[in-house]
Amino acid sequence: MESNHTMNKVTAATLLIAFGIIYGDIGTSPLYVMKAIIGENRVIDEAIVYGGVSCVFWTLCFQTSIKYVWLTLKADNDGEGGIFSLYSLIKKKGKNLIIPTIIGASALLADGIITPPVSVSSAVEGLRMLNGLEHLPTIPIVIFILSMLFFFQRFGTNKVGKIFGPFMVLWFTMLLGLGVLHIVHHPSIIKALNPYYAYNLLMNYPHGFWILGAVFLCTTGAEALYSDLGHCGRKNIRISWIYVKICLVTNYLGQAAWLMHQDNPMLDGRNPFYEMMPEWFLIPGICIATGAAIIASQALITGSFTLINEAINLGYWPRTLIIQPNEHKSQVYIPTINFLLWAGCVFIVLYFRDSSHMEAAYGLAITITMLMTTFLLSYYLNYYTKFNKLFIVAILSIFVAIESSFFIANVVKFVDGGYLALLMGWLFFVIMYCSFYGKILNSRNLEFVKIKRYANVLTKLSEDKTINKYSTFLFYLTKSTNPKNIEKYSIQSILSKRPKRADVYWFVNISRDSEPYTLNYKILPIVEQKIYRITFNIGFRVQPKTEQYIKKVINDMYANGELELKYLNPCLKKYNQDPDMKFVLIEKFPSIETKLSMKEFFTLKIYYILKKIEFNIPKSFGLEKNDVVIEHIPLYVHKNNVDNLKRIE
Repeated sequence: MESNHTMNKVTAATLLIAFGIIYGDIGTSPLYVMKAIIGENRVIDEAIVYGGVSCVFWTLCFQTSIKYVWLTLKADNDGEGGIFSLYSLIKKKGKNLIIPTIIGASALLADGIITPPVSVSSAVEGLRMLNGLEHLPTIPIVIFILSMLFFFQRFGTNKVGKIFGPFMVLWFTMLLGLGVLHIVHHPSIIKALNPYYAYNLLMNYPHGFWILGAVFLCTTGAEALYSDLGHCGRKNIRISWIYVKICLVTNYLGQAAWLMHQDNPMLDGRNPFYEMMPEWFLIPGICIATGAAIIASQALITGSFTLINEAINLGYWPRTLIIQPNEHKSQVYIPTINFLLWAGCVFIVLYFRDSSHMEAAYGLAITITMLMTTFLLSYYLNYYTKFNKLFIVAILSIFVAIESSFFIANVVKFVDGGYLALLMGWLFFVIMYCSFYGKILNSRNLEFVKIKRYANVLTKLSEDKTINKYSTFLFYLTKSTNPKNIEKYSIQSILSKRPKRADVYWFVNISRDSEPYTLNYKILPIVEQKIYRITFNIGFRVQPKTEQYIKKVINDMYANGELELKYLNPCLKKYNQDPDMKFVLIEKFPSIETKLSMKEFFTLKIYYILKKIEFNIPKSFGLEKNDVVIEHIPLYVHKNNVDNLKRIE
């Protein structure tokens, strides 16, 4: 399933964008991984140093290189990646796949709130190594840096990538140089690439298995790598990863070589990454590391925007305003999500206060996402690739074993702050679950009628000059997949109480396609010049611009002679003025007669709360507020029986 996505072209510019967007999280892991592996209470010896580096190397090989860069990037939905893109590819191949999808997406969003504070705090705390800055308060600096980064998002990831790309190349080159500098003094450290040392650490070292919780931090950004596929393209990611991996492994080996030459048996709060720097390079090294840590936040921020955009268009998130900051169709900016992420990051900084405490909460959520991705990937590999079934079972079994081990090792982080990540993930899950299933409950018991049944009365109403005209064009959005049907409440809205006379009635259905960028429409004339049904088929990555689409449809119909604009005053035609348009959106609300189970009650309750706090609902449909009328009707899931009511004299 090869993509024709424009970003799949390999150029120096696209490779730079990949460096700037994709590898922030993975690329800055040397700042804290070895420090976390050794810990504060472990003696520095060959078993933990060699074993720790060996675990990191093979984790990068299996998890990042094989699972994500090689296999998962194959799940290319017309150039787009991420867990919702994967779900869109396979949703017809299995039942109830939406639950693991929502779980994975929720955990990824939770991780996206923890990653920026960890990365930025780890780097900024390096300033305390400078003479006179030992007691520097880093919290205000971290909050300021994060605030500027989130402010910068409104200008689009394309510009972000062009600015950050060259800097990240410098960062990885620095990692490479520092690593080589220490490897040459202890070349035997290369033996650590032997998987025996990883096995020895996990099996024979006291409590060695639980060190996997720290090892896992080296690959936490792999999921965001897949989410950002649409920003950079598969080929750019695969090519750039070769250099990134070489630099990372070399730096980890260099840190291990430095550790093996220490006289002090404990770290005592020291960070191997900064300690391995020559004294003359300390200031520029800290500056470069701080800059890289700022950029590290970008991968999950852009990935979060992409994920929420898909969730909104697939009906798993409340509708909100989405902005496309540049010409690249896959790159979006979501103001409300940007604010929520910023607020969450600031809270994490204020709550944990330093990076060592943040690391305790970091990693638990993303292991859940990786497990869910593996589950969904099994469907893709089975149905869309030519791999042998036995190979698929074998490779997925390895991933499940690895990720389950990481999850178990990270569970101990729950009491140290992991509960906060799971709580945020649970909140995101509730929002997605209730947005999806609340919509289903809200639409349950919808009563549809044939449009043609009301064609005559609508035509007569349109021509009845005794009734004040409501609008020239009157539009109703419909959920009916049958083009000949319409919701009964839409007809009632037109005919009941104060009839809505219009020159032309339009019933519009917006259908979501599993392909990301599909955009086409069909027209069904019910009564020529009076009643039309339009079906727009829109890809799940496309933000609807309904009003603009409709104006184009009308102009095309007018140009083709299918529609006569006879209702326009001649003077208006002279100045090419558009006829007035009204869109009626019908929202339901639960009435006292609504009977629900407890699960349905809470689902709908949260769904309606989310509906109330949705921002710019008309704009999310691509409608202007001044053209929209919102009507409310009661939701009847069950009606009380009133047949026993009798009249008495």
